[in-house]
Amino acid sequence: MPKLIKQGQLVEDHWQLAAADETATGYDGPVLVPLSVWLSQREHWLAYAHPVGLLVDGDAEPDEFAADLPHFSLIAIHFPAFTDGRGYSLARLLRERHHYQGELRATGDILRDQLQYLSRCGFDSFQLREGEDPAKALAGLADFSEHYQSALDQPVPLFRRRA
Repeated sequence: MPKLIKQGQLVEDHWQLAAADETATGYDGPVLVPLSVWLSQREHWLAYAHPVGLLVDGDAEPDEFAADLPHFSLIAIHFPAFTDGRGYSLARLLRERHHYQGELRATGDILRDQLQYLSRCGFDSFQLREGEDPAKALAGLADFSEHYQSALDQPVPLFRRRA
């Protein structure tokens, strides 16, 4: 079972990824459902007895699934490339505007260098790209002790925190 970083700890990933052509009947345990599958088979997944998560791309429109947020234990935002920053914005929207309180996972082309920035936008779990060592990357969450800008984890900018 692959490892991921969740709330500053290395943990096993118990989530299964749903295939586009399958319904909830083919699974047992927590399932991560792509947005297109959720939208086309919503009623099947609402009746599913185990936790359901949603897999979205960074260009997803949160209003499209905002009414269903209470049903998701996990929302995974896929980053297709290191240089694609749309997932950062989506995470902030989900946390700040839509008040999503569940697990928010960054997945795809995720590197150690991004972890602290991702966490400042509201991500609390990280599935690194293949070939990256999660144990080594874990230290990336503490690369900086202080931040100038405000963010989800520190809403007051540094110049306002100075005595």
